[in-house]
Amino acid sequence: MTNTILVRDVMSKPVTVAKSVPVTEALDKMLDVGMDPLIVVHNDEVVGTVSRHKIVEKLGAKHSTEVSPNAIHVSNTIDDDFTFIYDDQEVDVLIPLLQERYKLAVVYDSDNKLIGQVNSGDILGKMVPDGDLTSVMERVQFIDSGERMVHLRRKMIDENIARFVVMNEGKMAGIVSETDVAVALLKFRDSVDDRHQEHQVRNILVQDIMTASVQSVEMGSPLNKVIDLMCTKNFSSVPVTENGKVVGIVTRQSLIQAL
Repeated sequence: MTNTILVRDVMSKPVTVAKSVPVTEALDKMLDVGMDPLIVVHNDEVVGTVSRHKIVEKLGAKHSTEVSPNAIHVSNTIDDDFTFIYDDQEVDVLIPLLQERYKLAVVYDSDNKLIGQVNSGDILGKMVPDGDLTSVMERVQFIDSGERMVHLRRKMIDENIARFVVMNEGKMAGIVSETDVAVALLKFRDSVDDRHQEHQVRNILVQDIMTASVQSVEMGSPLNKVIDLMCTKNFSSVPVTENGKVVGIVTRQSLIQAL
């Protein structure tokens, strides 16, 4: 299926951020381009990545509450969750790396110059897994709309869960992701006096930060249509429903795993 597809056929333009910039600027860029993680560079060399997960982890830490978000730099949140590949290699080489661990591949040319990047979205724009919707669904994680954001953040970090479907009285009320938590923490840290942050942050509920307008797909929907929806709308995930009940979720990672 992938024998004739090269990395250069699927790669996109690299999205970079300097390690010296504030995490607020990095998050703004992520939201603007719809990309996570970003490539971190220093003196024109790739030194790592920065993700919303790492920003959430840093902003919510107690030792960071006395520091302005603008004073927290990308260098404090750098991760090594990436691999590299050359543009003339086949995608067959890259897919197992994205399946096993990495969220991003940095692409170099023959002169070892950074020329691109590949993530799950880039590959899914060219390739569709075999099988049906059931074969690519993940178990959905639920959280109540009245749960505290601080508890949500802790679950995301401890259990490495990027998103939850929010429930209210047995019905889907929205979806909440690391993006929602990161944005909420930044706004909170900017607007609340340092002396009151530790107490007042506990008053923020999941329903205050969730995305209420959620687009779901019905069980039995053609897989290629679901992927088209996710790529067109730049969705990282979409809940699957059956008779009005959420029965699973499709993510970009689950689709990559099925290739």
